[in-house]
Amino acid sequence: MTTEYRQFLALSQARYSCRLYSDEPVSDEHLRLIAEAARLAPSACNRQPWHLLIVTDAERRQALTSCYGRDWLQAAPAFIAIIGNHAEAWHREAYDGKDHTDVDAAIITEHICLAAASLGIGSCWICNFDAERFSDLFGLGPDLEPIAIVALGHPAKEGTPEKIRKPLSDIASWQKL
Repeated sequence: MTTEYRQFLALSQARYSCRLYSDEPVSDEHLRLIAEAARLAPSACNRQPWHLLIVTDAERRQALTSCYGRDWLQAAPAFIAIIGNHAEAWHREAYDGKDHTDVDAAIITEHICLAAASLGIGSCWICNFDAERFSDLFGLGPDLEPIAIVALGHPAKEGTPEKIRKPLSDIASWQKL
């Protein structure tokens, strides 16, 4: 096992859905580093059908949190909303026309979460929000869809909660000839 793999495994283990943030702001430098890691995410046919909306000011944060009715979210000092562009995304036209915007958005979202964890920034990936309200509040066009919101902030308490995951044997199978 390589050092890089051990580091990646440790980072994957350390990353969790943080829902309790301190009042310390996330620095612009950290937000730039997180956005840069996201920029490097792969996408189907390299279409990169996304836009990152980085929200840190109080008024826009309040607008964003109004799209998700959970009190804990208001304590997050920063957000990155992942906006998918369906017109730019690759579609599997030869077979079923599947739009890969959501798949590409999921990849960039996980890059954001792992980059944040590597910097000691807590994150929570949110999909359960009022996308129509979000689109109206932030003036998104018809081909643009808010797919995920990542809350970011310094965790208010130390330590990583226990990760409960199914064993590998329950989620993977090897097909051999």
